[in-house]
Amino acid sequence: MRDLSEKQISREEIFAGVALHVVRDEILLPDGTRSVREISLHNGAAAVIPILPDGRVIMERQFRYAHGRVLLEIPAGKLDTPSEPPLEGAKRELYEETGATAGKYTYLGSMATSPALLDEVVHIYMAEDITLGESHLDEGEFIEVEYFTLDELHAMVMRGEITDSKTQIAILKAKEILKNREKAEL
Repeated sequence: MRDLSEKQISREEIFAGVALHVVRDEILLPDGTRSVREISLHNGAAAVIPILPDGRVIMERQFRYAHGRVLLEIPAGKLDTPSEPPLEGAKRELYEETGATAGKYTYLGSMATSPALLDEVVHIYMAEDITLGESHLDEGEFIEVEYFTLDELHAMVMRGEITDSKTQIAILKAKEILKNREKAEL
């Protein structure tokens, strides 16, 4: 198999903000020619699909400025530092945004959100054995919590009503895991 990797020659910082850090890299392509890549560096994120004992899922509605509308999503947020364990970030976000805590977490995998432009990786967990409590939103954070069955959410994904990629992946994976768990228990 041919080596498709691109090698960094130099890096120039373009912008350093609160959530984004943009750099322009001069790179060497696999054929030996030079090119430029502009990317945004990110701490990474953690997301969690919380499944209540009755099978309902805790979901959030939040206005997403970049898209100019309210999106239905699972609880999620940026890791505080690149070295923060993703599970700790998932637990923190679940508690802060919904007030819930969980007795069991299952790792569903990670996803590259936009690999051509971002180095962000989102780690996704399924949370079970949920205890509900009061949310502790960050300043300037406005979230509405709602509850849906996994079947309702799956149908919404398939109809294109849920457009957030981490939420789509979490719903599809959680549904498959729980279906397989049910089969194994029969």
